[in-house]
Amino acid sequence: MRRGLIFLIMVFFLATEGRAQAETPLRTLMTGDDSRGWQAVGRLNMGANSFCTGALIAPDLVLTAAHCMFDKTSGARIADGDIEFLADWRGGRAAAYRNVRRSLVHPDFTFSGENFMARVANDVAILELDQPVRSTSITPFATHARPGTGDEVGVVSYAQDRAESPSLQEVCHVLAEQGGSLVLSCSVDFGSSGAPIFVIEDGEPQIVSLVSAKAEVRGEPVALGTSLRGPLSDLMALRAEGDGVFKRPAPVVRRLSLEGARTETGAKFLRP
Repeated sequence: MRRGLIFLIMVFFLATEGRAQAETPLRTLMTGDDSRGWQAVGRLNMGANSFCTGALIAPDLVLTAAHCMFDKTSGARIADGDIEFLADWRGGRAAAYRNVRRSLVHPDFTFSGENFMARVANDVAILELDQPVRSTSITPFATHARPGTGDEVGVVSYAQDRAESPSLQEVCHVLAEQGGSLVLSCSVDFGSSGAPIFVIEDGEPQIVSLVSAKAEVRGEPVALGTSLRGPLSDLMALRAEGDGVFKRPAPVVRRLSLEGARTETGAKFLRP
């Protein structure tokens, strides 16, 4: 974990010193016109007490962060039947409501462990819905190979202070990458976990990463994202195996607590 901390601090200062382009502020998607093109992003209600962000990549598949599938207090897996996907949730209504039939967490993801950056690199899950979302206004997103350092990206997310409507940050940047983990300048908060990070390719948004965590380095915020190139291919291959029964990781026996954890370096990791 210490190696990951040192890496993050180094790339943060190198990237911020050389960054020329400014990030755009968050913009709340309040109306149908605001959310046009982003309707496949939705809120994931994880049981009765928490939520994450997810996005459709097929009519019946939602992409989100693996750590969303675990109760943050007990470390136990959240039952699939206790998860609900609310596509384009705005102002108390959704364009589509779906329950989750079954879920698949990347087999190399662990909710606890010493190597934080390795957890970020595998922080991916796919959720199979009980019914596909078929609507002319809701188009699942394509995925794209991971971006490079300096590339411009955007993010659509829910968060604790904007849980009733999504927010769009049109421009933020990839500050660095290491071993499948991305360090980004995007603005995220609790509830943003699993939020899709996009590039625009041929005029269409394509998902290149997911929000895994937020971090503070000497009081300055950064986001950590998971590159999709390897982990998503792994999950789709597992889903296609045999009778399609999803494999689950070994049970978690202890809670990972990152909130408020600090080191003498001044880095603070927070799970959004």
